[in-house]
This record gives sequence, structure tokens and C-alpha cells, in this order.
Amino acid sequence: MAARNGAREVVGIGVVVGPLSGIEPALLERAFAQARCGTIAANATLEIEEAPLTVWCEGCGVESQVAMNALLCGRCGTWKVDLKSGNELLLKQVELSRDETAGATG
Repeated sequence: MAARNGAREVVGIGVVVGPLSGIEPALLERAFAQARCGTIAANATLEIEEAPLTVWCEGCGVESQVAMNALLCGRCGTWKVDLKSGNELLLKQVELSRDETAGATG
């Protein structure tokens, strides 16, 4: 992607990680530090945004943020809820540095 967009360097990458994604942010940071070595992203930073754990209640129709070990409606306390967010791993942004003189003639 970086080369296709004329980038000389990947400056930063931003991701969104939910608590139920199976991704441990600290381990992702360590893996990123290793994976970027020797690549166009060698000096890139990784920004990890943690997504809230949100459920929607089938009983009372309320959407609420809940704790990791309590997937219950925040209003009525029922367990009949649908997960709305918290299991995602999303690429939010990629910041590239381009050589503006590349491709210039004359």
C-alpha cells in the first residue's frame, strides 16, 4: 500500500482494539516493534485505541457500556444482550511520508 501511494516512509499506524478481540495491546506493540524492522515502516509509531465493550439489550432496548466480566444490560440487568462493540481489531489510519519531488520533471 505504501509503495503504491508513492510513500518513502510509513510514519504511523493507528488501530482500534476491543477487549474481546483476542488481542493484547502490549503484545501487539511488541510484535509491531519486531515486524517493522527493515521495512519502510522501520521508524513508524503504533497508536492503539481501545474500543469500549458495548451491548444492546433485547429486553429494554438500551445500549450500554459494560465491564469485561459482566455482559449484562446496564439498565435492567438481563443477560439477553447483543454485542455491539468490543470484539474488533480495526485499522484506523496509516500515515505516510511522501517524497514530493519524486516524479517531478525538469
